[in-house]
Amino acid sequence: ASPRALVIRDGREIRIAGFEVVTDDIIVLQEGDRVPADATVLKSVSLLADESLLTGEPVPVRKNEWNNIEKSIQPGGDDLPFVYSGTMIVQGNGIAKVTGTGVNTEIGKIGKALEGVKEEPTRLKKEMNSLVKKLTLIAAILCLLVIVGFTLSRGSLVNGFLAGITLAMAMLPEEFPVILTVFMALGAWRMSKKKVLTRKPSAIETLGSATVLCTDKTGTLTQNKMTVASLYNGSDFLEAGKDKEFDDDFHEIIEFGILSSQLNPFDPMEKAITGMGEMYLKGSEHIHLNWEMVKEYPLSKELLAMSRVFTLKGKPDKIIAAKGAPEAIFDLCHIAEKSKIRYSAAVEKMAAEGLRVIGVAKAKVNGKGLPDIQHDFDFDFIGLIGLSDPIRENVGQSVAECRSAGIRVIMITGDYPVTAKHIAMEVGLDNHDNCITGKELQDMSDDELCERIKTVNVFARVVPEQKLKIVNALKKNGEIVAMTGDGINDAPALKAANIGIAMGEKGTDVAREASALVLMDDNFSSIVGAIKMGRRIFDNLQKAFGYVFAIHVPIAGLSLIPIIIGDFPLILWPVHIVFLELIIDPACSVIFEAEQEESNIMSRPPKKSDEQFFGGRKILFSCMQGAGILIITLAIYLLGLKAGYAAGEVRAMAFTTLIISNIAVILTNRSWTDNIFRIIATPNRAVLWVV
Repeated sequence: ASPRALVIRDGREIRIAGFEVVTDDIIVLQEGDRVPADATVLKSVSLLADESLLTGEPVPVRKNEWNNIEKSIQPGGDDLPFVYSGTMIVQGNGIAKVTGTGVNTEIGKIGKALEGVKEEPTRLKKEMNSLVKKLTLIAAILCLLVIVGFTLSRGSLVNGFLAGITLAMAMLPEEFPVILTVFMALGAWRMSKKKVLTRKPSAIETLGSATVLCTDKTGTLTQNKMTVASLYNGSDFLEAGKDKEFDDDFHEIIEFGILSSQLNPFDPMEKAITGMGEMYLKGSEHIHLNWEMVKEYPLSKELLAMSRVFTLKGKPDKIIAAKGAPEAIFDLCHIAEKSKIRYSAAVEKMAAEGLRVIGVAKAKVNGKGLPDIQHDFDFDFIGLIGLSDPIRENVGQSVAECRSAGIRVIMITGDYPVTAKHIAMEVGLDNHDNCITGKELQDMSDDELCERIKTVNVFARVVPEQKLKIVNALKKNGEIVAMTGDGINDAPALKAANIGIAMGEKGTDVAREASALVLMDDNFSSIVGAIKMGRRIFDNLQKAFGYVFAIHVPIAGLSLIPIIIGDFPLILWPVHIVFLELIIDPACSVIFEAEQEESNIMSRPPKKSDEQFFGGRKILFSCMQGAGILIITLAIYLLGLKAGYAAGEVRAMAFTTLIISNIAVILTNRSWTDNIFRIIATPNRAVLWVV
């Protein structure tokens, strides 16, 4: 869950925890990385950094290579050779040498000033604090009354103090902090077993209320193991794996697809393209290992295409390779309307098969100068690449589970609308034929989106920045939103969502820091498992608190009633309360924490966001349980006195009855919905040990 750093040590690139970076380390900076330390840039390619954390300026700044400039320069400003710990790389890549870590960084100075800042308590903690304060006030008043009343009626101040302390101990629910600590810690541990890391404990509380789950497609619903499935060269199709030969007419598509990809790609799409090149074109004139890249035009929300410029040794010509969304490539190539209709039909055909479609183009320029934007090149259209990404196992089952649990699943993707609809149909989303595109989203008013989003579950051709608009519309409709994301631009949406969920495998440091949960396997089924676990933890917390209330009622009553009704021997002394705590504490914290989920846990609607954790009805139910135990124990006590038993023997009988009743409450509170036979059949080793 902590930020990672890519460093070069002993000539090898290794990924380590950010806090393990030391002075003079050589770090590799890539788009989406959080800079782990203050460093001097040694090499950069289109490197842009967001230093708003330090400067307050939202515009990213350019970074140049070091040229003997002194380090005394403050953060902010273009063309400086320094990067700072805590800032993030928003574009390009580079190599830098670490000059300061920890408190010796710019952010370290801020960190020292933040040492005294305390974290805001969660809603559950606030509710528990309020409840404990009320109970403490009542206990203090009754304690004083008992001390005074006992001393006046029986003439013993010491025994009066003991009786008062006994009542106070009986009433104070000191188990509450134990329950909250154990449940949240073990809940986070149990979630990690389900491949979900908990960064914020408050997320565990909110999971049970989630009504909408917004998810990416690639890598979350799908396996993120892309392969080239189809190629189109402007006139013909080639089905990879079906056609026996890889015709020369399609070689150029892969050639320029490789040139427009990273040299050692991380992106699965680029891996698939370079993998096909290695399989069919290795050693041919279509692989250009000796070409040198001189400039890169990155993808942007305005133009969903990227270009890379290469020089040929000894020649003035420059070759430009571009790839991106088909409509962006058509725009770059200024394709005639008639050809655009034909090419768009090919895109529709490939997308209807569930393929992710990208276009490829090339250009050539003479001379030294390069334009500022990609549109100034004279591109030629080469063809289309269709990539397949199989659906993950159990996704359909998980979507169905969400539906029965009253949770809507919304898919948000940058893919072509036809592809998005096809995938939505495969995984079983409701209204999979109804789709909103990024362009439509951009033109919609907030009110219009709030109305449309009530029935639409598929968003296609969406850029990350638009996710925030979707989250805000859902929240405006009163939904509790869980949102997945992995990129830098996903961070605002993750922060705004009630439950931000970052991808652990492909996610950036920025996305993880903005999220409440981190998926270690980027799997949709893990999210559903986390929601199920969140509901289980919430249920078990309520059972634990219900048990605490139920058992404290008879303890308080048995401490108070003998004093009120006259000259009767006291039933409980402080030592009895301490002994009972040896049962109550492990029972409420260990037994109920380990209890299995209810059988209907994913077939009931989410709890309302404004619903009290432990409201009046639940308190009343628990108090009624406690009143029943109190009546039974008092009956044993009074019958024992009437039968002529000594005070010690009567106390022993009443105390034994209280302990047996305690065990009975544990067993009955294990489940509030299942029948006794299922409860007995459900294993819980903690019950056996405590009983």
